[in-house]
Amino acid sequence: MKKILAGLIVLPVVLIGSLSLFGFPPAYLFSATDVATGIGAKLLCSSRYVSLFSQEQAFDDLVQYSSILQQLEVEYDEANKSVTTSLFGLSEKTARYLPGIGCAVEYAGYEQRSELKTQQVALSSLAWPKGNNIGLQNERLSNVLRQQVQQDNELGLNTRALLVAHNGRVIAEAYAQGADASTPLLGWSMAKSLNSIMLGRLEYEGRLDLNETPGFEQWSEDERSQIRVTDMLTMTDGLGFSEEYNPGDDATAMLFTVPSSSDYVMEKAALREPRSHFNYSSGTANLLSRLYQETLGDSQDSYDEYMRAIYRPLGFQNAIFEVDASGVFVGSSYLYASARDWARMGQLMLDDGIINGERIVTSGWIRRATSPNESTNQKAYGYQWWLNRGNENLRWSDIPEDAFAAQGNRQQYVMIVPSLELVIVRLGWTAGSYPVNDRFSAIAQSL
Repeated sequence: MKKILAGLIVLPVVLIGSLSLFGFPPAYLFSATDVATGIGAKLLCSSRYVSLFSQEQAFDDLVQYSSILQQLEVEYDEANKSVTTSLFGLSEKTARYLPGIGCAVEYAGYEQRSELKTQQVALSSLAWPKGNNIGLQNERLSNVLRQQVQQDNELGLNTRALLVAHNGRVIAEAYAQGADASTPLLGWSMAKSLNSIMLGRLEYEGRLDLNETPGFEQWSEDERSQIRVTDMLTMTDGLGFSEEYNPGDDATAMLFTVPSSSDYVMEKAALREPRSHFNYSSGTANLLSRLYQETLGDSQDSYDEYMRAIYRPLGFQNAIFEVDASGVFVGSSYLYASARDWARMGQLMLDDGIINGERIVTSGWIRRATSPNESTNQKAYGYQWWLNRGNENLRWSDIPEDAFAAQGNRQQYVMIVPSLELVIVRLGWTAGSYPVNDRFSAIAQSL
């Protein structure tokens, strides 16, 4: 057991009283401590036991989100692979790692995670994307990637993986900051894009009609009964969900303070007519994960189907899709995968829904998933995919118009450029913006 005491511990009553003088209500402050211990336990656990980073690197990454996290008291239980965090004696949480499904904060009365029977998949030496053999790399492009990674990290951008797949092959990759080709790295909101593929697979198999309503019983008696699955996929469902990431805000409360992310969002009211307004919502993504589970049965059924119809066909080697305490995939945020695995998702989209000789989704689904939506304020978004086209101006001005991407917090990218037969993966831990247009257009020009 090892304890890390970060910073000075201040008496809780003094802290709350002092900050209240600056206009922060006590409820806000207690919410802040609850969020802090939740994000601390969860991210430290996954960083240590999924990505296999050191305790020091995990903590350094965590505290970039907020200075208050420096005050966390952290206890690692290496034998049981769990992390407990506490803050000022006001809140304490424990997250535990389980093989195959990673980490989640534990809550009394929620045993769905621990009851899941997970599967172990042997690594493959077959050629990528079916296995991990990528063959000879393009040395000139490899140098370009290494130079970009070096430049990024000299600028404090914390790039950890950069990979290029062209014409169906991984032709260059570069790694840094403790990551390598097998390191599962957090994609944050890039999980949303895999979430959409999982629902597209259900449509392909005739189990789900994306043009119908999700059929949630909780929505059956009010205006939410008019929301279609496609409205949810395009973030035009009209639900009142706030994505501000402040203590007490919907996104932080959902991810870090409750056992069931989807239960939290299920109670949100409709604020707008479906399809009229784009509102980016991690809450909606977790409702889509809930729909995946309810369509299939229970937690075990949805996990088994994911492994059968997504994980194995795509050839994933080092991917962990985490579930919350209720056993539902956290489709908004918690897919950890190696750069080569993230590139497999991109290759599937590039190859019209087929990978490793197996069709996962229809070509029609690919077309719809990468087409602009009907909203009035943000059309350049498909089925949980960001599009280059759709608005008045291109999102990435120096990249072909047909490009689209999965994107995540800390500047995670899987970009697909069909006209160039190109997939680019960038993974890292960037606190601010990232020059994706300049970096990726330079890569494209170097092919």
